[in-house]
Amino acid sequence: MSLWPYSVFLLLFILLTSSNANNEQRLHLKRLQRTHQSNSPSCYSQKSKSENGATILEMQHKDYCSGSVTNMNRNHQKQLIVDDDIRVRSIQASIKNIISGKIATLSQTKIPISSGVKLHSLNYIVTVTLGGRNTTVIVDTGSDLTWVQCQPCRLCYNQPEPLFNPSVSPTYHKVVCNSSVCQTLQSATGNSGQCGNDLQDCNYVVSYGDGSYTRGELGQDHLVLGSTSVENFVFGCGRNNKGLFGLASGLMGLGRSDISLISQTFETFGGVFSYCLPSAEAKSSGSLVLGGDSNTSIFKNSTPISYTRMLANPQLVTFYFLNLTGVTIGGVAIQDSGFGKSGMIIDSGTVITRLPPTVYKGVKEEFLKQFSGYPFKQGVSILDTCFDLSAYEEVNIPTVKMQFEGGGEMEVDVTGILFIVKSDASQVCLALASLQYDDEIGIIGNYQQKNTRVIYDIKQSQVGFAKETCSF
Repeated sequence: MSLWPYSVFLLLFILLTSSNANNEQRLHLKRLQRTHQSNSPSCYSQKSKSENGATILEMQHKDYCSGSVTNMNRNHQKQLIVDDDIRVRSIQASIKNIISGKIATLSQTKIPISSGVKLHSLNYIVTVTLGGRNTTVIVDTGSDLTWVQCQPCRLCYNQPEPLFNPSVSPTYHKVVCNSSVCQTLQSATGNSGQCGNDLQDCNYVVSYGDGSYTRGELGQDHLVLGSTSVENFVFGCGRNNKGLFGLASGLMGLGRSDISLISQTFETFGGVFSYCLPSAEAKSSGSLVLGGDSNTSIFKNSTPISYTRMLANPQLVTFYFLNLTGVTIGGVAIQDSGFGKSGMIIDSGTVITRLPPTVYKGVKEEFLKQFSGYPFKQGVSILDTCFDLSAYEEVNIPTVKMQFEGGGEMEVDVTGILFIVKSDASQVCLALASLQYDDEIGIIGNYQQKNTRVIYDIKQSQVGFAKETCSF
């Protein structure tokens, strides 16, 4: 009997299964279900190292470290989504105010300081040394001003680390009111620096849309990132801080304005940084890499790095804008005339990616075509495409890829496609949402950036993506 027909059949089978494997990913639901952890470790005073001219800081999930990834019941998960919606509405309102030329006063500002700080389980922290003391801060690309809680404090939330005390740091000094540094607050926070009672302090305030805020004065001190020293680093010394900032001592601003950490360390790191955000469920560490070549070998990426250019937006200098040109679901390209017409913000703090309404409609329809046969469940807040997967140990879900101008592409990790609302998987939703209006700006959230090396190269004005299983 001839073997030719069998060999042809075998070849076709291999090609078909290979294609299917590239367009689908297997999600193990039981591994993602969040369970009580009685002895969650402390992640404060995390590790750091230097390789090939780059400084690498260990990055971990804030609430895994603090032990608050416990009993993640449906009410808590629903609140996360509601709070994320509040944060995005606040961003959109702030953008409209900036574009329209409105200047907020010290008491009126509602610009979100934390880009998801209120979302208890979806922030990432690193440890730095400020004024000789280790300090654990939340990492945020959607903010510019780095700040910590300071003594004496009129109103501070609880934190396990001692409050920063400028009076015992020999290298600390205040930023003088009306100085050029003080004036950079306008672009970084939406407020001009105001003089304190002694006409010397440069006061700042940054408020979040839900009422969280930090207030204090600008100071300068010696900052150490790994083994790299930064002299006269400008930061906010918070005397009045309120909100759910978790157990972190403050926030690290990685935005684009002159007062951000990236701008202040430009001569040292060349405006290059990257991160790999680990899944909370994986109990693993990621990394924040400062400096080095943007194609450096210190990354552990499993796919080549693909780049897209940053879009210039002189009115919105804090944010990083990219041009989204396409989305594929299971290898099928979504057809929509809205691609490539306006920029998308990539943000390490916003949780759920927001797409223009017509783009989201196409994504949702194609996803439902390919992810069929599962019982539907009522939506929750901004997530309107939900399923009851409680009867399944694992499911195959179509791959989701985002294409950007110039050939850049980000493949969403399998853990970033579905959001488990109920811990028993009886309510699991597509982790994408629609903007309310066509004229709003889309946002690429951190839930879709997990297990991806995201590289920001300010000097070359480009952002790169590669798949990477996060580790330190």
